[in-house]
Amino acid sequence: MTEQQNVEPAAAPVSSGAVAESAGGADLHIVEVTKRFGDFVAVDDLTLTIPAGAFFALLGPSGCGKTTMLRMVAGLEEPTAGRIVIGDRDVTALRPYRRPVNTVFQNYALFPHLDIFENVAFGLRRKGSKTVKADVERMLDLVELTTYARRKPTQLSGGQQQRVAVARALVNNPEVLLLDEPLGALDLKLRRQMQIELKRIQTDVGITFAHVTHDQEEAMTMADTIAVMNAGRIEQMGAPIDLYENPVTTFVANFLGQSNLIRGSITGTSGGDSLLDVQGIRMAMPTSRVHSDNADVWVGVRPEKVHIELAGSATAEGHNVAPAVISDASYIGVSTQYLAKLPWGQEVGVFAQNMTTQGPLRVGDEVSLSWDPENTFALDAQQDADAGAEKIEGDT
Repeated sequence: MTEQQNVEPAAAPVSSGAVAESAGGADLHIVEVTKRFGDFVAVDDLTLTIPAGAFFALLGPSGCGKTTMLRMVAGLEEPTAGRIVIGDRDVTALRPYRRPVNTVFQNYALFPHLDIFENVAFGLRRKGSKTVKADVERMLDLVELTTYARRKPTQLSGGQQQRVAVARALVNNPEVLLLDEPLGALDLKLRRQMQIELKRIQTDVGITFAHVTHDQEEAMTMADTIAVMNAGRIEQMGAPIDLYENPVTTFVANFLGQSNLIRGSITGTSGGDSLLDVQGIRMAMPTSRVHSDNADVWVGVRPEKVHIELAGSATAEGHNVAPAVISDASYIGVSTQYLAKLPWGQEVGVFAQNMTTQGPLRVGDEVSLSWDPENTFALDAQQDADAGAEKIEGDT
């Protein structure tokens, strides 16, 4: 199974009039889009559809091409090849101001000499709108800033300024709102508050949001659908829970959370299960969660799915079980994060909820690790086990 086969592609290239708009904005179609900068391929033959009214996230590390893709949709970059279609219109050759999109940037880009009302009204006044007052008041009410209308941007917090930027972008009724790392300049507490606020605003207005971020938590909190990008291509696309619980490549497994990847091999099948040999230990897992055509696989399980008990303790019947020795324990209040060394020397992570007042297990304790086969996934062992493990902030 190849990486591209796991992507839900758009249909064949869209012709004018082929796609109907909904009341919640418009479908956004990226059709065989490539962007090259000299010899460097930033976006590599990308095809996908973002449905009308969706909150969609392009998630990936620095240099993966996500911001370049967003800039092409906005008209700030021209594709080397391919087409961009919004609703029933091919906008590939249109200038930015003629496209039915608006963009919210990380730096807000507010006019410091104008008050909040006039910042939001700016685009409407340029168009000669006759309903400026009503439209601006509606937007300020939406972002809960009505009482701040006559303040200047410097009198607002970072989160409030970002809401002003969103209101200014939405007041012109775009069919697609583009968000380019919009929360990157906020501190952690404000960022989490704004994640909830942006999701609420998108639900209220119902238009298509396309959001670029390198922050996995941000994408999972807000987006209905996430496309994980790597080296200009989509590794996997789907609902946040599907990507997290059932990754199809090592890059997705490591970039979206943490994963334990243990070398093993598929030895056969039994009913709907695949049978595994993991360094001499017999295990099993659903065949539907095997994402490899080869017998040699990385056997994956998330750290929070692993149960840890002192050696000799009873484990749940039917669980995959492996002996280990604790090599590190970090108590962080709500949970304890362990490193446990398997018999062949590999260390795996375990996140254990602190359900009692007893202290954590200690370094050197012999333990049994166990997990439900349903929580196991298997990936092609030809893939790099460390792909996606390092997340670097920023983007190109």
